[in-house]
Amino acid sequence: MLPRIALTAGFAAAAVSAGDISARFADSYTFFQGDGSATAGWPSEAAWGTYQQLFDANKGLMEKSCGFNGWGADNSPAEIASIDSAIRQVAQESGVDNRAILAVVMQESKGCVRVPTTDNGVRNPGLMQSHNGQGSCAGVNPCPPAQILQMIRDGVTGTPFGPGIQGTIAQAKTLTGDSGARAVYTGARIYNSGSATVTNLDDGRGSTVCYAADIANRLTGWTLSPSACH
Repeated sequence: MLPRIALTAGFAAAAVSAGDISARFADSYTFFQGDGSATAGWPSEAAWGTYQQLFDANKGLMEKSCGFNGWGADNSPAEIASIDSAIRQVAQESGVDNRAILAVVMQESKGCVRVPTTDNGVRNPGLMQSHNGQGSCAGVNPCPPAQILQMIRDGVTGTPFGPGIQGTIAQAKTLTGDSGARAVYTGARIYNSGSATVTNLDDGRGSTVCYAADIANRLTGWTLSPSACH
């Protein structure tokens, strides 16, 4: 998986009342710590933006992230539309919240369809840097819709070599006894590092320390503001 790379930062904060989405949805960053629960100050699902809010907030980033990071031609409008369509389709197929899928896409690739494949002992290709998946458009322009769909499927439903976020969230539900936001944050931690210290999601276990906190912030509107994670 790619390290925390350019065009990322900031995060939005602790859970507030469910009735005021506009007030809590913002490009800001809160350094969440602990077990991912609302009791520990992490945002509940009620504090997340809607899928459309989140996609719209990240669209400008998707338009520039390939070129900014030196990964090739920037996404075309058609490629961005295919990312949207693929996320919606795979969310419906898998039962995974489309917002969680989008958050992992932005965390792993900044939404660049031509993101490079990384290999730190495990090959991680595509928009979600999946576990040795088939989907990739590294060096390919234009990126066909079928490949974009495959990248999202690999990252959500998994591959023969390892689980996607559908599987890691299921693991997290068992580990935490929680089926809401905490399971998503813990599942993201497992997706990044292969396992989780459920009482401390900032334990990267050799991987990205801030991964779970980043996902929580992405779900509440963070795109470009400076990260407060340390």
